[in-house]
Amino acid sequence: MSTLLEVSGVSVSFDGFKAINNLSFQIGDAEMRAIIGPNGAGKTTFMDIVTGKTKPDEGRVIWGERNISLLGLSESRIAQEGVGRKFQRPTVFEAQSVRENLSMALKNKRGPFDVLMYRRNAEARARLEDIAEQVGLSDQLERMSGELSHGQKQWLEIGMLLAQEPRLLLVDEPAAGMTPEEREHTTDILVEAAKTRAVVVVEHDMEFVRRLNCKVTVLHEGSVLAEGSIDHVTSNQEVIDVYLGR
Repeated sequence: MSTLLEVSGVSVSFDGFKAINNLSFQIGDAEMRAIIGPNGAGKTTFMDIVTGKTKPDEGRVIWGERNISLLGLSESRIAQEGVGRKFQRPTVFEAQSVRENLSMALKNKRGPFDVLMYRRNAEARARLEDIAEQVGLSDQLERMSGELSHGQKQWLEIGMLLAQEPRLLLVDEPAAGMTPEEREHTTDILVEAAKTRAVVVVEHDMEFVRRLNCKVTVLHEGSVLAEGSIDHVTSNQEVIDVYLGR
């Protein structure tokens, strides 16, 4: 499996506080990874660095087959490269229908040869319905997004990200505030997505992480404390001391 993203020796300080401390991390092309750790471990800052929101003081962030450095790129350019991020709070256009939200997000190839509007519209419609099915909202397409449940809004937002065809999906605490049934469905969506792209899930809910059934990276004080299967990291004494024993 080829490496899609490689973060090496990255550090960043805010007012003298080292939020990320010599962090190294890599993920393959179609891989699911969970990141866990106590508050202040650097999970959000890590995502901010990968998406270009925060520039590190040192280190490298290398992307894709062409080994591009993401550090010199703007947030929008990094998104165009194929890095998609879902924040904890869903941000959907509530006054628009589910269909309209997905339609706005669809990645369209706009070029001089795109005169074949009708065919493209038919393709876009099929793609949109396919995404709605992936996230379990096929029967909600005409509903106003503001009427959806919290869980459904989260799925719509994941669908909007999938519509942009990212190669890496960063998802922040997707299970927060969901019912057990919604959490289970969210697991299914993410596991399915990870068959064709890299998915990184930052999560506190250990039961949710266990169901993702993937490699887990534990962050502590801005560095990787442990990495491996959920059973491997949860039996690590240091992890128990800094995170699970609380």
